Amino acid sequence: MNSLISNLKLCPLFSQFKKEEISDILLNTNHKISSFHENQIIAFEGDPAESIGIILDGGIDVQKTFPSGKTVTISSISIGGIFGEVIIFSNHKKYPSTIIATKKSTIIFISQYEILNLCTNNKHFLNKFMGLLSTKILMLNNKVKNLSYGTIREKLSSFLIDEYKKQKNLVINMNFSRQELADQFAITRPSLSRELIKMRDENLIKFTKKTITIVDLESLEECLF
Repeated sequence: MNSLISNLKLCPLFSQFKKEEISDILLNTNHKISSFHENQIIAFEGDPAESIGIILDGGIDVQKTFPSGKTVTISSISIGGIFGEVIIFSNHKKYPSTIIATKKSTIIFISQYEILNLCTNNKHFLNKFMGLLSTKILMLNNKVKNLSYGTIREKLSSFLIDEYKKQKNLVINMNFSRQELADQFAITRPSLSRELIKMRDENLIKFTKKTITIVDLESLEECLF
């Protein structure tokens, strides 16, 4: 129980709760804990979505498969991360993507009914859940905005400017791989790498494996107009 509570405190929904409060919530909330092996499918695209999932151990990928057979990783979620929180309250309660375990993983599932009970009876939990949904909507808006740009340079420029505003630094720390960034832009990794090299050669940016440094912020902004 102690390890379960400690891992739940890594989740945004429970991070501000005391361990005793989390223990009380668990005792009074129906939930299911399931284990998955590496590369096991947790949910297929189109499966009913009736619970949120919180990762207690391991990690998952959210993947979209296109008619051509190409599979794109939309996002990767690690310990403390949540999935399904938006879907369970939609009119279309089905997973829009496939969820797969990237390593041996343990996930706690809490149903829509129990989430509603928690929101009704615990204002602090309600505030955390509403904040979680708001953050997810903002993230989705940013993804839509990036995808709306026609060229790779426009997508990259928009992304770097947004990260500059968030990190408040011209040296952008990359918290995900080049492949994950390419997937986010719905482009191939070689295409992304070629554009990064071009932008470096034009003295717009510099980059290492873990960082991208904005050299000419004004020129990046001009790429968007």
